[in-house]
This record gives sequence, C-alpha cells and structure tokens, in this order.
Amino acid sequence: MNPGTGQLLLAVWLGATSALAFGLAGYDKWQAGRGGARVSEAALCAIAAIGGWPGGLLGLLLFRHKTRKLSFQLKFTAAFVVWAALGWVAWRLR
Repeated sequence: MNPGTGQLLLAVWLGATSALAFGLAGYDKWQAGRGGARVSEAALCAIAAIGGWPGGLLGLLLFRHKTRKLSFQLKFTAAFVVWAALGWVAWRLR
C-alpha cells in the first residue's frame, strides 16, 4: 500500500469516528435535558478508543457534557491512552 493511501485512510477514519463521537455527545446531552434514552458511557468511550477522541473531546467541552463526572473523565482518558499507545506502537514499527 502506498504510504499516502494509509495516511488518507487514517485521516478519513479519524474524521468519521470523531464526527460520530461529537454527534453522540451532543445527542446524549440533548437526551439528558429532555429525559430521553441516553447514550451509554461505554459507547462514548468505545468510539473514543477507536479514534473518535478528538471529536468526543470537542463535543464534551462544547456541550459542557459530563465535565463534572470524574469517573467518566477517567474512562475517556483511558480510551485516549489506548489510542495513543496504538499510535505509538504503529509509529515504532514503521
């Protein structure tokens, strides 16, 4: 595979998962305000762990959602650490 193709695929993946994470954070905040069905913390952290952490972080900050819940912040941070560790391993192997 051409190195440019891999970078393009990574950028598309990060963009798509970030958009999904951002949307889920906004939807969950909206549902919280109206008493509707919520997005689970596990789902928010899972999408962050597979690459959606930039959009998830932006959504959490912009919507001011779950910013006071320390247990969620720790889980979200752990999801980011998973992504960062995978990126570091991939970088070291190239």
